[in-house]
Amino acid sequence: MGKITFYEDRSFQGRCYECSSDCPNLQTYFSRCNSIRVDSGSWMLYERPNYQGNQYLLRRGEYPDYQQWLGLSDSISSCRLIPQQAGSHRILLYEREDHKGLMVELTEDCSCIQDRFHLNEFPSLHVLEGCWVLYEMPNYRGRQYLLRPQEYRHYQDWGAVDAKAGSLRRVVDLY
Repeated sequence: MGKITFYEDRSFQGRCYECSSDCPNLQTYFSRCNSIRVDSGSWMLYERPNYQGNQYLLRRGEYPDYQQWLGLSDSISSCRLIPQQAGSHRILLYEREDHKGLMVELTEDCSCIQDRFHLNEFPSLHVLEGCWVLYEMPNYRGRQYLLRPQEYRHYQDWGAVDAKAGSLRRVVDLY
């Protein structure tokens, strides 16, 4: 179980909405989001309905304004509870679309993909185990993308605008 509370105003003020599962459209509950309290679970927030737009990973804690979760605005329109994963994590990264070209495997976090593999773009990938967050820049910065166990034959499959891959982090801090 996870629990997240969205507040329309900063510092946990104004109208609020409590959520404990995936929600494809939060716009019916609030018009803007300026602060969030995560009581349990890890969550991926999306700026647009139906899990579209910029994504933000939030773990247990308090976020008194949207800059605290590196938000670009006060727009949060959908959210996903990231499933609990107690086991191992494995992801395959490919140098070309459709799982072609050079392939590398990761089982641990990687703060700088360029330093480790001498590549900074991976147009396709395959998540074998666990959930991951792909950051477009090194050191877990920039746009974020939730990667669940499945095949991603093209970077657009995970919602990216290009194939940039700066760092990868396993989602293990749950509940």
